[in-house]
Amino acid sequence: MIRANIDIFREIGGAFPSKTNVIHSWVGALAMGMIFFCSPVVSMFTDHFGCRKTAVCGAFVAFLGLLTSSFATTLGLRYFTYGILFGCGSSFAFQPSLVILGHYFRQRLGLANGVVTAGSSLFSMGLPVLLKKVVGPLGLPRTFQILSIFMLVQSLLALTFKPLMPSGMCPMPGMGMDGGPPSSLESASRWQKGLAKIRKYFNVRVFGVLTYRVWAFGVATAVLGYFVPYVHLMNFVKEQFGDTQREWVLLVCIGASSGVGRLLFGKIGDLIPGVKKIYMQVASFILLGLMSMMIPQCAVFEGLVVVFVLMGLCDGCFITIMAPIAFELVGPMQASQAIGYLLGLMAIPMTAGPPIAGEVLKKNIC
Repeated sequence: MIRANIDIFREIGGAFPSKTNVIHSWVGALAMGMIFFCSPVVSMFTDHFGCRKTAVCGAFVAFLGLLTSSFATTLGLRYFTYGILFGCGSSFAFQPSLVILGHYFRQRLGLANGVVTAGSSLFSMGLPVLLKKVVGPLGLPRTFQILSIFMLVQSLLALTFKPLMPSGMCPMPGMGMDGGPPSSLESASRWQKGLAKIRKYFNVRVFGVLTYRVWAFGVATAVLGYFVPYVHLMNFVKEQFGDTQREWVLLVCIGASSGVGRLLFGKIGDLIPGVKKIYMQVASFILLGLMSMMIPQCAVFEGLVVVFVLMGLCDGCFITIMAPIAFELVGPMQASQAIGYLLGLMAIPMTAGPPIAGEVLKKNIC
């Protein structure tokens, strides 16, 4: 759904022609950023209420965000309905879908992640075609209403989640169920009990694992330019090749290759023991960076297609292997927190990347 931002940005620009492209880019960038920014809070809700309730409520909030976006008449209001409401709801719907797989699959977690996330690649392939057929004739408000139906369906599908691990984290050795010493809370004040509960669900002990700490901050640094090609693709194709009619071909190519990459590297990841999976993710980041640098060098459209196919394969590797690495580094009982903090660290660079790229382009043109 987030990759639909490319087409939605164009329609937002048409609805508010007096605003600059940089301001338009902040609407979708805010939605993308909120998905990751809310992740630490989503971890707390997942541990406390379970994957099912969290995912159902999140998908329903995202549904409300898209639905109310169809009635927004100002860009400022769309910042709230699409950027914040839809973004936060998507975060609460997305993360539990990664955590729930660890309840069922341990030996083949990579392949399970690959199969599940490959479904989103199929959606990414079909969505540009759908938007191309729908946005023009029906307009942006009707398009938001149609997209909101998908989130409502996702809310219903999340009811099938059946967690095998109990809600709430298992206490660390030497700790009571509320995050403090076993007998410390009997005589504690209400304030101390509240702090203990907060410490329990906002458990920062995962950062005590050196390998997790290095990995999380490394990934957060690497994703600064992750969404830049998606957000600014339309303008680049228009400037380089004179039209935007074939831009949907690139989205289909990257969606298809990403799906193949998620299945392929999910299976390969299961064959790589322990935390050595990180090396595969590092290689995917290096290739993603190289392919991003190759985009401006493409003089023919076919060359751009090849670059986006390779980017899709690397994207599939990065996405698929993320959850298995977290499970390997901190174990299944703290995996929700580990994934949440990782996505939270990714929020700022992912949100800032597209607008920064837009500002750089603007200054170079001026």
